Parts: sequence; C-alpha cells; structure tokens
Amino acid sequence: MRSIADWLEPRLARAAALAASGAAADGLAPDAPLQLGIDLGTSCVVTMVLDGEGRPAAVRLDWADVVRDGVVWDFFGAVQIVRRQLESLAALFGDRLPKQATTSYPPGTDPRISVNVIEAAGLEVSGVIDEPSAVAALLRLDKAAVVDIGGGTTGVAVVRDGRIIHSGDEPTGGHHVSLTLAGARGLPLAEAEMLKRGKDNAALWPIVRPVFDKMAHIVENHLRKWQVDTQLTTLYLSGGSCSMPGVRELFAQRFPQLEVILPQPPLFLTPLAIAAHGLAGACAEVQA
Repeated sequence: MRSIADWLEPRLARAAALAASGAAADGLAPDAPLQLGIDLGTSCVVTMVLDGEGRPAAVRLDWADVVRDGVVWDFFGAVQIVRRQLESLAALFGDRLPKQATTSYPPGTDPRISVNVIEAAGLEVSGVIDEPSAVAALLRLDKAAVVDIGGGTTGVAVVRDGRIIHSGDEPTGGHHVSLTLAGARGLPLAEAEMLKRGKDNAALWPIVRPVFDKMAHIVENHLRKWQVDTQLTTLYLSGGSCSMPGVRELFAQRFPQLEVILPQPPLFLTPLAIAAHGLAGACAEVQA
C-alpha cells in the first residue's frame, strides 16, 4: 500500500496547484516521458499529464454538464472540451504531449462511451478502467474498499490479495447533493453547485446529509457480501463531493469496523488514478 501522507497527498496538492495556475510543473526533464489521462466526470472534465514517476506535470479542469450518470448526453460538448484542454496542454509540451490517453467509466456502464469521446478528440485510447478500480490500483490496496463519489453515481470497489474482486456503481452522487441544496434554498442549480463547492459550506451539512446517508447505504449493500470473506480493514473515499465537512465522519459512523481514509484534496484522486493507469505497477484487472 502506498503512503497517503508521503506519496499520495503531495501529488494531489500538486495537481490542485497546477489546475489553478495552468502552468507546467517545475523541473521536468526535457526528454522525460509523459502519461496522459482524461476523466469525463458528471460535474467536470479533467485532463492530467503525469511524469514517469506518476507526479502531475500539468492539469486542466473544466466544470461542465456533458455527462449524466455515466452517459455522455452532450457528445459534441464533451469532445470540444477535451480538444480545448489538449490544445492548451500542447502549448506547454508541444510534440511531447502523448497522442494516447487512458480514460475511465462508472462500473456497470459501457466503457465505449468515454472511449468514443477521446477518439473523437483525436487521441488513441491506451487503457480504460472503472473509477474505483483505478483508485484501488493506484494505491496498491489490499483488504480494502474504495468508494468513489462521482457527480452522478457512487462507485464501490473491493480489493483482496491485490486484486479487484468486486466493482459496482449506483445512481446518487454530487449532482444529487446540488439538486437537494437547490430545492432547499430555492436556488438555480448552477448557484447551488457553486455554493456546495464553496469554502464556507459547513452550514449546508444538515441539508445535504440525507443524500450522503443514501450513498452510505449503497456502499453498505455492496460491502455486505464481501466484508467477512475479504476481512476488510480500510475504506477509502474519493471524489470532489467528499470535500464537504461531515462526509468522512458519516462514513466512519456507518462503518465503525473500518478505518475510513479521505485523502486531500479528494477532487483530484480519481483523475490521478486514471492518468496513472498504464504506468508500471499501477493497474489491476477486475476479476469478478
């Protein structure tokens, strides 16, 4: 298992800083190999470039409503966003920017949905993996569960002996949190989304907690079959909605027998895992 404090969180912090600045990371060797990954999320599209050590080299993030519950409903819009992000990254890296990329999909959906967007944007797809399995593989977990709270769904992966033995996904994610907030506050959905992402969102927890309760119930149903057989010890949370105050504590209360870990900042964990899929030692296959 990789260290959260020493290995993962410095990479997540670096990804957040690069997304904010739009720059390339300092100190990249001019001939260093690069790895490209694209996360087509329900609330945002993230393209991340990694160096050969799995450290973010550049990040592009666009908040966008082009994917809903694992379905690309605005195909043209998704392709345009990816192309724009690639053009911006090409301005930094030139011909060094890879012509191939890894991508992902929610468990139980058609992987070709994401693949079609990436190919339409002019790239070859070098690998595709479901989101929670990507995180589990990145962290080299064992006897653990990964909960990826995406914009539209909650995904769960169970790891035993270094292998993904179960991966599932059900509707209810960050988009539903925003819908609940919009209804309670009488706000347009776009304003509710911005309020949810704000730094002063602790007061919103009583309003949105029922949505996270449902997510925890989804996870409970998925883990019930596997918890005893796999002797799970740890549960990892991923996804931007996990940033809301109260989420880690809620899951810790619902799963007192497990250590609940929420790496910071969680928004970039899944994109990092997707980009790292294909790097040596960073991938695993779903076995069941």
